[in-house]
Amino acid sequence: MAKDKKEEPEEQQQPTEPKKKSNLKWMIIVLAVVLVVGAGTAAGLFLFLRADTKKPVAAQSAALSTWPMEAFIVNIADANGERYLKLVLQLEVSEPGVVAELEQLKPRLRDSILDLLTPKTYKDLMDLSGKQRLREDIAGRINNTLTKGKVTKVYFTEFVIQ
Repeated sequence: MAKDKKEEPEEQQQPTEPKKKSNLKWMIIVLAVVLVVGAGTAAGLFLFLRADTKKPVAAQSAALSTWPMEAFIVNIADANGERYLKLVLQLEVSEPGVVAELEQLKPRLRDSILDLLTPKTYKDLMDLSGKQRLREDIAGRINNTLTKGKVTKVYFTEFVIQ
């Protein structure tokens, strides 16, 4: 019996040791989770603050102004003369001050664009390269007329051939 009593205290000591190891495991896991969350938060803040510094560049590109023109309806040069083109466009200008000059030159610009559109044929206008050439021609004619700034892009908002 004396031997049994000596064995029991040894058995009681053994369960306390795994509990200490278990606590150490949990402390390591919690520490790892805290480090991962901290690193993620730091990375998120870094990217967020870095994105804020890039906003002024986007604001500069948004400073470009557009100027809408009224619709052009033109008979195009076709064998039967039965086709017409309806074109509505907007002009993107390099400086907002150019819009006032465009308003003053509006009749002259419309006349120049009508002269450009009238000799075009159906085949000239239907493919993508023909439309791109037309955009470039319109921008070139308007830029030759302007004294300040320039037209940077021509947008077709309606393009109908019937």
